[in-house]
Amino acid sequence: MTIRSFKTSFPKIDARAYVDDSAAVIGDVHVGEDASIWPMCSIRGDVNRICIGARSNIQDGSVIHVTHRYSGLPEGHATLIGNDVTVGHKVILHGCTVEDLCLIGMGSVVLDGAVIRSKVLLGAGSLVPEGRELEGGFLWLGRPAKKVRELTDDELRWFAYSAGHYVKLKDDYME
Repeated sequence: MTIRSFKTSFPKIDARAYVDDSAAVIGDVHVGEDASIWPMCSIRGDVNRICIGARSNIQDGSVIHVTHRYSGLPEGHATLIGNDVTVGHKVILHGCTVEDLCLIGMGSVVLDGAVIRSKVLLGAGSLVPEGRELEGGFLWLGRPAKKVRELTDDELRWFAYSAGHYVKLKDDYME
């Protein structure tokens, strides 16, 4: 695996987290307990920070980056991912916030300053534009993402199930 510093920032990866050998984790990146980073992910905290919460999973080919600080945006945009989040294959998260218990569908793109509130199901291939906030408890879908409907009880339970499944899977890989 490629885990390396950028200038004076070195990733902090919990001892119970899994990072696949083919993933790149660079700079100011925090990976929480029981989180998992799967093959071919690029997680680059070079010009701002990235935090990935406990039991969250970042699936194959996903890219996570940040927005640098500049005069028009003195804090830039970090990328913050809460607990129990499933990020599907080939997702791009850039300078955004994803709160707890979300599922970001395969191939989705979430841009700078966007906030995805807890318990959002973002359908595959969706685009969340800069600065957009998605209300929790709903399925969002499309390019740009639009609120489609309220989530069912089964869908709401799926968030914790999916995160738990990936904890078990990463434990198998770590054996």
